[in-house]
Amino acid sequence: MISKRIGTFLLLFFIAINSFSQDTEPAKQKFTLSGTIIDANSNETLIGVNVVIPELKTGVTTNEYGFYSITVPKGNYSVQITYLGYQTIEESINLDLNTKNNFKLSSNETALKEVVIIDTKTKTDIRKPEMSVNKLSISAIKKMPVVLGEVDVLKSILLLPGVTNAGEGASGFNVRGGGADQNLILLDEATIFNSSHVFGFFSVFNPDAIKDLKLYKGGIPARFGGRASSVLDIYQKDGNSKGFHVNGGIGLISSRILAEGPIVKDKGSFLIGGRSSYAHLFLKLSKDQKDNSAYFYDLNTKLSYKLTPNNNLYLSGYFGRDVFSLSKSFTNIYGNSTLNLRWNHLFSDKLFSNLSLIYSDYYYGLDLDFVGFKWDSGIKNYNIKYDFKNYISDKFKLNYGVSAIYYDFNPGTIRPSDLNSGINFDQLDKKYAFEPALYMNADQEISKKIALSYGLRYSMFYRLGQSTVNIYADNNPVTFNPDLQIYEKATPIGTKFYGKNKAIQSYNNLEPRFSFAYQINENQSVKASYNRMVQYLQLISNTSSPTPLDVWTPSDNFIKPQIADQVALGYFKNLKDGIYSLEVETYYKKVKNRLDYIDGANLIANKAIEQVILNGELRSYGLEIMFRKNEGKLNGWISYTLSKSEQQTPGRTSIETGINNGNWYNSVYDKLHNIAITSSYNLNEKWSFGANFALQTGQPVTYPNGQYEYLGITVPSYGLRNENRLPAYHHLDIAATLTPRKNSDRNWKGEWVFSIYNLYNRKNAASINFRQNTDTGINEAVKTSIFGVVPAVSYNFKF
Repeated sequence: MISKRIGTFLLLFFIAINSFSQDTEPAKQKFTLSGTIIDANSNETLIGVNVVIPELKTGVTTNEYGFYSITVPKGNYSVQITYLGYQTIEESINLDLNTKNNFKLSSNETALKEVVIIDTKTKTDIRKPEMSVNKLSISAIKKMPVVLGEVDVLKSILLLPGVTNAGEGASGFNVRGGGADQNLILLDEATIFNSSHVFGFFSVFNPDAIKDLKLYKGGIPARFGGRASSVLDIYQKDGNSKGFHVNGGIGLISSRILAEGPIVKDKGSFLIGGRSSYAHLFLKLSKDQKDNSAYFYDLNTKLSYKLTPNNNLYLSGYFGRDVFSLSKSFTNIYGNSTLNLRWNHLFSDKLFSNLSLIYSDYYYGLDLDFVGFKWDSGIKNYNIKYDFKNYISDKFKLNYGVSAIYYDFNPGTIRPSDLNSGINFDQLDKKYAFEPALYMNADQEISKKIALSYGLRYSMFYRLGQSTVNIYADNNPVTFNPDLQIYEKATPIGTKFYGKNKAIQSYNNLEPRFSFAYQINENQSVKASYNRMVQYLQLISNTSSPTPLDVWTPSDNFIKPQIADQVALGYFKNLKDGIYSLEVETYYKKVKNRLDYIDGANLIANKAIEQVILNGELRSYGLEIMFRKNEGKLNGWISYTLSKSEQQTPGRTSIETGINNGNWYNSVYDKLHNIAITSSYNLNEKWSFGANFALQTGQPVTYPNGQYEYLGITVPSYGLRNENRLPAYHHLDIAATLTPRKNSDRNWKGEWVFSIYNLYNRKNAASINFRQNTDTGINEAVKTSIFGVVPAVSYNFKF
């Protein structure tokens, strides 16, 4: 069956290449213009640069490695190169043979010589079928005010339409009503399993090391897979191959530094950057807190080398850890580590390839000295992928590739802290899985008004041994008690052992992708998209946001893969020659096999997790509006999202009531209203200002709706799941950046950033708990808030 599907996929693949690559225009002599676009000051390759030929009203953008290729009829043309934050250039080219032309762009702070400088505006691209995608520049992110003055990549995307999280101090993010575990987060193509430091206060991404950030909320290309909601694709800088430079920042609770320079000038470069918090050092000054600590550190590295004009090597890595310790009796260490070796090869001026060998590891450890044991868990994956970009013509481009990922899951290892602790060694069964996939994606311009992007991904998944699997009556690990109207754990009737790499369960799925754009006129268009995403990895968690303790597990014979189908429709318009942009999108998403948990489920160190899990459904739908000012001293955007996210776990038989009586209920990611405003104002060369405002509907929760007496204790009773909400969440943040004028006359350049988070001291509820009043015996609500007004100052420098 699988071989037939692979054969069908390959047949469609070759038919598409042969049919769609045929040029429908009258035969004309055509030539290819190709090359790489880099930063003039550092030789850093630039992603997403627009290469436009105005005479033909056609163009292309550079790929993830700065490469472009466009094939057009023979002739004399003007080529325009535009990119946000850089001077736009225009150059005349006589294209009478295949030509390689590498362009160097200078930032807006400098001017190019020997080319014509023209004005540029960052318009919404209304011609491309790409939609539900947001891209943020690092320069814009650094201008946003954030808590404690620490520049945060993840907090910045919360200001985009359709993106929320569980509130202050919450880790992860939610996209279009999906869970945080449904987001694929990539750093230089390596998977990041936990994206936060200090339990959600900061992200793991050092902004100084980041080159490009792109969030796919829908219309996701076929090269991505493995998650149900979104893809956050982040690339690190390559490093400066022209000269040695250092930049960094000093803040109240953390500092960062990054060094980059040439290995061989104009040919090879290195980058190394580190961050660390040091607030825990102040705890040493207190007698009560001197044995406690809480800090994080991380390291970004990259080596880049141009072997030949057609071959490049990249070796990049990340290592991060969080350490939390209480009186030396409790120590918690967790974090990510990745390593990626990539080889870029240019087969021709039309065929670009990238081969990647990737290692990713997430580790979580507990040392409970007061009870005498250590607990370790984590997930590792080993990934090989080979991607091709075929620039067949100016109207047709084909992307295709293969990948294979091997997973190693450690649900938990318990070890004694010392030989006299009385604790025995215990290893929860390790789990293994294999996920191969192949894909094809085409971008085609049908006419001057219609453009398409369509693709197909074929994914397979194998849950592998070595493992002992429980056997249940009727293959059902969860039973329903009709008398008590509750779900209960089933008792295994036996077990079966699977040897190493023996298949326990397998799945295979076709994942179609489609996007469409119709250009109404030069300034407006409508777009539509559909994508199916399959997620084979599940995060075992019943909290509103991920915690380091959460454990990843593979799909198996009890836990089915999540299958998400999403459709979206959008209207896009540029106003006043691109000074303003308007984007309106509506979407509907449905996810099969979304995990739900029976009441009272115990998830930690559970050897039979299938006994507390049910497969349900998730649906979400909404309207997103984004109005953006693209240029001028004052710029920014206003976004509004009206959305609904619900979950349902109906009964499996006529006698089962299901979770929440089988009715749809608010998921913990449901936020009916979400408003975000962000702006920056450049007063002059010395002062610039920024402000953010966020307002969200409160998070769904379940409050007690009554109480009863049992053995002299007042016990709360609860109603339907998630029928209550926390109070509305909102805050206003401001920042001011001071850049001394003397910066322009010296190599050392610095700036001071002053910020205030939560300017009007809103006490947002992180949680509301209920406790029994010892005097009255009545249960009462207690609100927990994390932040009040938080002023901060930081100093950024470079030389």
